[in-house]
Amino acid sequence: VNVATAGLYPSIRLGGSVGSTALDASDLGEDANFRFSVGPLISWSFPNVWAARARIKQAGAQSDAALATFDQTVLTALQETETALSAYANELDRRTALRTARDQAATAARLSRLRFDAGADSFLTVLDSERTLAGADAALAASEAQVTTYQIGLFKALAGGWEQAPDPEA
Repeated sequence: VNVATAGLYPSIRLGGSVGSTALDASDLGEDANFRFSVGPLISWSFPNVWAARARIKQAGAQSDAALATFDQTVLTALQETETALSAYANELDRRTALRTARDQAATAARLSRLRFDAGADSFLTVLDSERTLAGADAALAASEAQVTTYQIGLFKALAGGWEQAPDPEA
């Protein structure tokens, strides 16, 4: 915008020239044939003030567009980060609940095995409790994988980069 505004004012430049007046190539190095001039050059595009004002408005509009693009980029980054944090936190809660369920299923399987060994329950109860335990183990393993996936998503949303692990022998 400021560069476009400068078009409203006169431009003053210092100009100069260096030359030789030698008529023959052998006379080029002589001091008498050497000439130079220095002087100011003033230019002002007075009739084009409207064009300069249009360029100022154009530069202002481009500046506003660039600012809007920046704001959109920041808001998108914040939204991605918030979404990644929310998904990660929810999966951590889910994993905690699945661990509790898995521990309770393990306790139930152990108790049903003890009851079967004591002759108080049928083997069908043992099979059912072990099936429940296996399902809880599978759900917990899937949740562990999902937590890792969400950790990576969160890391990427926070603009994290990957670094190669140092060589243990180095």
